[in-house]
Amino acid sequence: MSSERLAPLDLAFWHLESDGHPMHLGALAFFAPAEGAGGGERVLELLAARAAAIPRLRLRVRDVLLPVGGAAWAADEDFDIRRHVRRLALSADDFAAEATAIAGELMERPLERGHPPWEMHLLTGGPDDDFAVLVKLHHALADGMRAVAIGAGVLDEIAGARSARPRRSGPAPQGAWSADPRRLLGFARDRIDDLGRAVGVGASVVRASRLDPRGLPALTAAPSGTRRLGTAVLDLEDVRRVRKAAGGTANDVLLAIVAGGLRRWAAERGERLPRTGPRALVPVSRRRPGAPSGPSGPGNTFSAYLLELPVAEPDARARLDAVRAAMDRNRAAGPLRGAGALAVLADQLPPLAHRLGTPLAGGAARMLFDLLVTSVPLPRSALSLGGCPLGAIYPMAPLPRGQSLSIAMAVYGGRVHMGLVADGKALPDLDRLTEHLGEETARLLDLTLR
Repeated sequence: MSSERLAPLDLAFWHLESDGHPMHLGALAFFAPAEGAGGGERVLELLAARAAAIPRLRLRVRDVLLPVGGAAWAADEDFDIRRHVRRLALSADDFAAEATAIAGELMERPLERGHPPWEMHLLTGGPDDDFAVLVKLHHALADGMRAVAIGAGVLDEIAGARSARPRRSGPAPQGAWSADPRRLLGFARDRIDDLGRAVGVGASVVRASRLDPRGLPALTAAPSGTRRLGTAVLDLEDVRRVRKAAGGTANDVLLAIVAGGLRRWAAERGERLPRTGPRALVPVSRRRPGAPSGPSGPGNTFSAYLLELPVAEPDARARLDAVRAAMDRNRAAGPLRGAGALAVLADQLPPLAHRLGTPLAGGAARMLFDLLVTSVPLPRSALSLGGCPLGAIYPMAPLPRGQSLSIAMAVYGGRVHMGLVADGKALPDLDRLTEHLGEETARLLDLTLR
C-alpha cells in the first residue's frame, strides 16, 4: 500500500487545491441515541478506534523522484488519531441547524497536506443525546464510491464484518515491469490506444467549452472562499411515482427537480433566467463491474455527463421531458464526450503536466459548467454507530474554483438526502433553494399523476 502511486486523476485533484478552494468531499450524518450506547466520549473513542483501523486513513502523500512530478501514498510515521478525530460540543436549541452551520465552517478549512488528508468531527449536544458526525476526505484520497466505503468503515455493520475477515495482503506496487516481451508489446499498444483516446477526448472537451459562459448570476459570482451548507430531504416514493408515470430514470427526475428548484429560486431573487443553462456536470462512475471500490481500491475512476438545465422552461413536466431527452443523448454517446470527459483526459496526462498545469487550469471549470450535481450510492441496509441508528446523511461535493454551488444526493431509509455546498457570500439564501426543491417535487408529482 505504501508504494502505491497516486493515479493521474488523484494527482490532478491534489494539485488543483488552493487555500481558498479546498478539494475535499464529505458527509454530514445524524444519529439518534440508543439505550446503553453511552455518552459522547464513548462515541468519540469508538469513532477514533475504527478510523485508525482503516489502513488507507494512515497514508499521507509524498513526492517521488520518478516519474517526474509524481507522488505516492506513504505510511505516516507520526500518525496520531487525535489529529484527525475531534469532538465539538454544541448547545443550540435547533441542533440540526447549528450542526449544519458548524459543518459549513469546518468545510471551509483545507486539510493538512503533511498528514493523511482526512478529518472526522463528532458534534454532540443534540436533544436526548442526538449527535452528528462530519467526515472530510480529500478528493485525491477517494471518489464518491470509495468515500462511501471509507466512511462506512466506522459503522457497526461494516466494522464488524471487517474485523471478522482475515487480513489480505495489499495490492502489488503500481508500475511494476516485467521482462516478458509480450507484456512489453501489450503495454506499448495500450499507450498508443491511450494517446488516441486522449486526442478524441480532448477534442470533445474543447468543443464543449464556452468562451462566454452565461448562467444564473449567483452561480457565476466571484468566489469568496466561504462555505454554506444546505440540506433537503425528498420522499423516494414520490420520485419513483414520477419516474413511473413520466419514464426515464430516478436520476432524471432528481435532475429535473434541481432545474425547477433553481428556476423558482432565481425568480424569487428577481434574476433574469438565461435562455439556455445553467450547465450541470453530472459525474458517472467508470468502475467496471467487480472492480474494487473499497477503502483499498484503485484511485478516482469517473467521467461525467454535461447537462443544460432547462430553467427557462415554465412547465415542470416539459422540464422533465427535456432533462430525460438530454440524458438519453448523453448515455447513448457515452462518458467520453463533452466537458465531463475532462476527468478521462486527466487520466492520460503525465504527472509533471498535473504538477505544472493543473493549478493554472483550475479556473477553466467556469468555461465548462456552472454547477456540479452528483449522486452517491449508499448501502441499502440500516446503519448505526455504537448501536445508535443513522437517521439522515447528507453527502457533500467539493466546490471547484469559479463555482458557487454543488449538489450531492444519496438515498437512505426511503428518502433522498440532498447536501448543497455553496459559496457563503454568493448564495446567502441557500435555505430558500432547499425549500424550493421540495416545492418542485410536489409540483412535478401533481402534474405527472393527473
